[in-house]
Amino acid sequence: MSSTAPSIPGSRRPDTAPTARPAAPVLHRAAPALLAYVAVRVLGLVFLSFWAHHQGHGVWPILATQWDADWYLGIADHGYAHELGTAYDANNLAFFPLYPVLVKAVAAVTPGTRATTGLLIAVLASLGAAWGVFAVGDRLHGRRAGILLTTLWAAFPVGLVQWMGYTESLFTAFAAWAVYALLADRPLTAAWLAVLAGLTRPTGVAVAAAVTVTCLLALRRGFSVRALAAALIAPLGWCGYVGWVGLRLGRWDGYFAVQALWRNEVDGGRETLRRFRELLVRDSTPELFLVLVTCTLLVSVALFALSLRDRQPLPLLVFTGVLLAIVLASGGVYFPRARFLLPAFPLLLPLTVRLLRLPAHYRALVLTGAVLGSAYWGAYMVLVWPSAP
Repeated sequence: MSSTAPSIPGSRRPDTAPTARPAAPVLHRAAPALLAYVAVRVLGLVFLSFWAHHQGHGVWPILATQWDADWYLGIADHGYAHELGTAYDANNLAFFPLYPVLVKAVAAVTPGTRATTGLLIAVLASLGAAWGVFAVGDRLHGRRAGILLTTLWAAFPVGLVQWMGYTESLFTAFAAWAVYALLADRPLTAAWLAVLAGLTRPTGVAVAAAVTVTCLLALRRGFSVRALAAALIAPLGWCGYVGWVGLRLGRWDGYFAVQALWRNEVDGGRETLRRFRELLVRDSTPELFLVLVTCTLLVSVALFALSLRDRQPLPLLVFTGVLLAIVLASGGVYFPRARFLLPAFPLLLPLTVRLLRLPAHYRALVLTGAVLGSAYWGAYMVLVWPSAP
């Protein structure tokens, strides 16, 4: 019996030179990617500032205190509800606990408001996420791919959310480093990161699935205590919070009852298809932001198909596949679904690999369009679109 984890299925690519996969994620190696990430996000922030000033809005309240950020700040201030209730879209137990707990803990020992603390945590987490995205791209396809992948992730159409008081940046950081840990044959590290992801967002189950499935399949090559332990540990964060909500409400399906009040039940994709037909076929004047959401979903499906064709490593396929299935199968609100896919950075790998094959001037043209589009759509999302991002 060996206590050493078997190699993770798909963690080694025969067409990748060993020198393209560093043994450890070194920060100075990631510096160009992080600088590119910050540049993209600062450009989006400057564009938002000019547009908001023209409309007479303040930027800080938009980023730190509105929509979901307000819910998280409410949890940090007052805790969770004790009863299910009957009001729609009103029970804060739908929001996972790690981010508001961090906001409360850090704000207790630092100056400034909890809203400022929450925004700072999100920005710092986004840098950790960008580093993790680079590390995955670098390990699989080399440094140039890691830099390009990070830049594309920064230029996601709704990338502004990365610098808002939301949980997407924190979740992406845990997801990216969990995937990296699996690729580096460190299953226990991946499992504990999956636990943290499972305490951050409902879609943390996708990270847990990636770790558990990968580790269980690795056991076919030989028994490993570490791999088995990782497979069992990974879902504990998500299951722990769901179980705690059930105990708090006195019913085993408490969390799912809360989600029903938020209209987030799973319908197998019927609502998604209905919205596709409505926005692309029947509605002659659809909301522009909803068209963006629809295009993001359709492109994501196409990119996942390319990921399968490119035979991405198993952890990436499981993570993005489960996340995409959750988003498409939901019968809940439609407009935030582009944001829900923000952590699915491996979907950008097929685009990254193909862009690297293009001449530099074509690649620069695509990147320029993506960055400018992200700046526009981010500002449009919070200044024109009337609902939450």
